Order: sequence, then structure tokens, then C-alpha cells
Amino acid sequence: MDSLKDKCGIFGIYGKDEDVARISFFGLYSLQHRGQEGAGITVTDGKNLKSVKGLGLVSSVFNEQKINSLKGFSAIGHTRYSTTGGNKLCNVQPIVLEEDFALAHNGNIINAMDLSRQLGSDIGLTSTSDTEIMGWVIKSSQGKNWEEKILSSFEKFQGAFSMVVLTKNKLIVFRDTYGFRPLVLGRLNGSYIACSETCALDTVGAKFIREVAPGEVIVIDDSGMQVVGKIESAKKSFCLFEYVYLARPDSILNKQLVHQVRQRSGELLAHESPVKADLVVAVPDSGTSAAIGYSKASGIPYGEVLIKNRYIGRTFIQPEQHIREMGVRIKFNPLKEIVKEKRIIIVDDSIVRGTTIKKIVKMLRSCGAKKIHIRVCSPPVTDPCYFGIDTPDKKQLIASRMTVSEIKKFIGADSLAYLSLDGLKKASRIKPNRLCTSCFDGKYPMPVKGGFRKDVFEN
Repeated sequence: MDSLKDKCGIFGIYGKDEDVARISFFGLYSLQHRGQEGAGITVTDGKNLKSVKGLGLVSSVFNEQKINSLKGFSAIGHTRYSTTGGNKLCNVQPIVLEEDFALAHNGNIINAMDLSRQLGSDIGLTSTSDTEIMGWVIKSSQGKNWEEKILSSFEKFQGAFSMVVLTKNKLIVFRDTYGFRPLVLGRLNGSYIACSETCALDTVGAKFIREVAPGEVIVIDDSGMQVVGKIESAKKSFCLFEYVYLARPDSILNKQLVHQVRQRSGELLAHESPVKADLVVAVPDSGTSAAIGYSKASGIPYGEVLIKNRYIGRTFIQPEQHIREMGVRIKFNPLKEIVKEKRIIIVDDSIVRGTTIKKIVKMLRSCGAKKIHIRVCSPPVTDPCYFGIDTPDKKQLIASRMTVSEIKKFIGADSLAYLSLDGLKKASRIKPNRLCTSCFDGKYPMPVKGGFRKDVFEN
């Protein structure tokens, strides 16, 4: 895996008898994998909205003092990953508008620039976030309350949005009609929770209720949880890449445990592209589940060869030149004694630019590996995503400009094979016509303007 990142994770809670800020912190902590460059929490006490936001990991943005300063009965939180040039404090969510309306968003709106031009001249944008555009569009839409405004604005938004919204006395949850990004509901004692993945519910001790349906708008307040509207759409397009890499393996999406989907993909890959070897290993941690599946189906033992430094996170401190030249060794260290004279199958979730796997192959060669076979448990990533994943431009995607044999030569492997798209769909156990596969086949579920720039508006 080179560098594909989901832009964010979201969390919301309504509970009069709970420390909502503290619960939100732990919820965001479990969603850290969805965004590592900024985090924020906004709470309401019925009179005012108060926020704490900052750049960095959840654990570095918040401390006891900051959590204790956020008193209220409902909260929303966000953990964010930015694209190049977008890692600014003004873009860290939740976005708060006029002190009575806050939003946290997972996804990407492809018509944000057009919508921004339609806003009144009296509205001064404070960020480069498509989420702020959405907020102002909702505020200016027709309706006697927030939920009606949200429902009347739905058709104006083109793209992906799973959202939690906080007003002075309500938590509002909604999801685009395509259902690109996950959004689930849970119950904690007398409280309700909405978040990106079920792993966050598990972390805070909440019980999973169900997923938010595509197009559904839900209000949670003193009266409980109520579905106030649903915008129907014939087209559903859940992101297939959530199963490949984005979601945590212990999350359940569309009634499928992510770990099991990845394991099935590894089993199918072993049947599609067998090869003789002594050991099956993973690029940890995203390739581990699939490597276990490949080992199971092939009968070749599974073992650890690459030891990952799990505490490195994302750093903005530049290493000294001699450390920089080590490249991938900062993140992975090989078990040299196990690698020597072995024929090794390396299972990874995807290849984006090809630079990381190339360094891994070179490193294992230097450790004395006899043969190195690369098996990828997803199809080649050939096209950019416009619906919430930070994909490089098409020209930076190695599979868009090289054949499989050319990629094999570039990374220095003895063989290279990808799982077929049909195989990945089969592993997901979701009806193929309900999946978004655009990063693998360039078939977008809605028209994407050729001039759309992902770096102009980002969440």
C-alpha cells in the first residue's frame, strides 16, 4: 500500500447523562486510521456551541483540560486527512457557522465550486472546505427547521457525504443517496451515537443498531431518534475500496466483517494466481488479513517477515539525509534470518505509485530472499477517486501508465499478480450493481467534470 487515504472519520453522540466530549474523544481515537492530520470536537449545552480543534493526531490535539472544558449533552467530532496544501487549521472540522450550526463530513462534493459561486456576496468563506460550502447551502435552503433545510438541499449536492450535524438542541445525521461512505448508528445506555465505523461503537461500549440508509435524514433529540425523511435513489454505490484498505478489519460494513472480506480476497487470489513458495507474508497491517487467506487457500505457511513500527504515525519532522535514504526502513524492519534463501509471497492490499513496494522488494533482496512474488488483493488502481479518497492524479497512478509486466519489472519482483475485479466483488458479497468501483475501472456512478480540481475544496 502506497498512499491512499480516506479524508476523514466522523462521530456524533446525543446523551444527557454522558460525558459526551470524553466519549467523542475515544470514538475519534478509534477512527484515527481515517484521518491523521487534524481533529476536532464541538459540543452544545443548549445555549452555545463550543469547539476544540487542532492539527495532529487525536491524542495530541486533546488533553484532560480541553476535554473537561467541553461541557454539554451532545457532541460531534471529526478526524481529518488532507491533500497537499490543505493541512490548515481553518479546514479542521467540525465547521461551525454563526455559532448555532456545526457540521462534520466524510466524503467529497464534486460541485462545491459551482455551489460557492451561488452563495450570497455577504457570505465570506473562512476555509477551503467543501463542508463549509454545504453548511451555507443548507442554511440558505427552504424549510422551517434544520431537518427540512437539509432535506430540501439534498438535490443540490453532487458527490459523497456521510454527515453529523449539531445544532443547539439536536443531533442530525444524514447520508447521500448513493451511500458511498459508511455511517452507522449505536446505542449507549440512554444515548444515541452515529459514526463512520462499528469499531468506534465497540471502543466506547455502544451497541450497534443499524446503518444509516442512503438518502436517510435522522434527528436525535430529547424525543429520541426519528427518521424525518428519506430521499430515494435507484443507484447505490458503496465504495469497494473501504473493504480493501480504508476501514478497520474489526468493523462491520453492509453486514460483512471487513477482516473476513479481506481474507476471502486472499483466498480467491491464491486460486487465481498460484505460485510455488516457502512462505506467505503480509505488508502489515493492511495486507495481513488477505495474506492469511492466501496462506489458507494455498497451503503455504504464513509468517511474519516485516515488523512494522506502529508508533511512527505521520510525522512532519524531516529525517536527516542518511535516515531518509533508508526510506521504508523507518516504517518496516525485516527479519533477515527468516528471509534468507526463502521463496516469499508478499501480499499487499494495493499498489498506488509503486514506490513503497519497490523499496520493500529491494530490502528483502538485500536480506537474501531467493524469490519474491508480489500478490495484490485488489485490481490495479487506474483512476482517481472523487468521492472521499485522497487519490493522486491519474498520471501518478502506476497502473494507469504501465502494464502488469512493466510494473513487475519496475518494482523488481519475480512475479506480480492482482486479484480480478470480479474476484474482489465476490469477496465483498455485495451485489455488484451496488458498488462503486471507479478507482479500478474508471466507471464513475455520476458524471465528473473534466475540470474538477480536488485541491480547491477539500474536507
